[in-house]
Amino acid sequence: MLDLVALLITLTALFSYLNHRFIGVPTTIGVMLIALLFSLALVGADTLGLADINGMAKEVVGQIDFYAVLMDGMLSLLLFAGAMHVDLHRLAEHKWPIGTMASIGVVASTFAIGAGAYGLLGLCGFEISFIYCLLFGALISPTDPIAVLGILKSANAPKSLEVKIAGESLFNDGVAVVVFLVIADIATGKDFGLQDVATLLVFEALGGALLGLVLGWFTFVLLRGIDAYGVEVLLTLALVLGGYALAGHIHVSGPITMVVAGLMIGNQGREAAMSEDTREHLDTFWELLDELLNAVLFVLIGLEAVVLSFTGDYLLAALLMIPLVLLVRFVCVGAPIGVMRLVFKFDFAPHAIKVLTWGGVRGGISVALALSLPPSPERDIVLAVTYVVVLFSIAVQGLTIGTLVKRTSQS
Repeated sequence: MLDLVALLITLTALFSYLNHRFIGVPTTIGVMLIALLFSLALVGADTLGLADINGMAKEVVGQIDFYAVLMDGMLSLLLFAGAMHVDLHRLAEHKWPIGTMASIGVVASTFAIGAGAYGLLGLCGFEISFIYCLLFGALISPTDPIAVLGILKSANAPKSLEVKIAGESLFNDGVAVVVFLVIADIATGKDFGLQDVATLLVFEALGGALLGLVLGWFTFVLLRGIDAYGVEVLLTLALVLGGYALAGHIHVSGPITMVVAGLMIGNQGREAAMSEDTREHLDTFWELLDELLNAVLFVLIGLEAVVLSFTGDYLLAALLMIPLVLLVRFVCVGAPIGVMRLVFKFDFAPHAIKVLTWGGVRGGISVALALSLPPSPERDIVLAVTYVVVLFSIAVQGLTIGTLVKRTSQS
């Protein structure tokens, strides 16, 4: 395990250097693209018969449990770090659009993408059950705009859009994971009625929010009683790791627990429980950890190409799925915004629907959930399609969202 960690950190550091020195795109996108090119080079070397490098790479990468690394390790830290830097007052101002997109939007997107995927994959000649198409809809619906938030800021995007994109991504991760797990249980034969599903969703989401409030408040009390930044950083780290583990044991949403706890510590805790020296050290620690983990995560996404199996049919299906996912995103964002504008007179920035649609980047959670499916031909299809959609989302949408923001702000 130590050798794997050392290799992964070394590759991440090398790819980060190459990106910073020669390419100059955002770190997360740059390291993923370099890792992807590295993976393709290994496959090419193997195809040319130069050496069995690809076989060795498959063996090494195959030892990494992507799902466990992200869902049981990185996710809690990334969500907490992200939530800590979201202004709760601004979030409250946009609670209705954020809440709608992160809940109803995710569920609607799951079924719309699932139905569309069932039709498209059938046209491509794949025999796949509707329940697996719904699983694809659930895992591809959550957005992961970590790679584009920096670009939005540098492009002077309206603050309201930044808050909506960040807030939606923080909460829709938890909702989408719960939806995915419910559908996965149904796929394995568990008998769920509509009331059972609704009860489970509410219990997981509200239970996670309540646990986050309790743990955040308890940590806030501890932070307020001392002024020692080393201990205070350690307390927040214990809150994340211990709180996420506890959420798993009592079967509530760990992601939502982390988001609520992060919002509380980053707002109430920052204002009333920390000295200026502590705030500076705490921010530095979590910003650095966030940046490092994101770099490692996106390198892992690029390296996964080594172990995935692609065929021409899979690639065609994936290319057809990209416009479907974007279209559903456009509808699931545009419909509630349109209603809020006309009926409730909410104020949205010009071209908000375009920016929110294109800025809804998919990321590691989608790949991790696809990898968690049990081995089967249907899983191979879902995994290949998911991987291509995520790559397109990060590389194309992530690199062009800044240009879109600048153009729409000038029109």
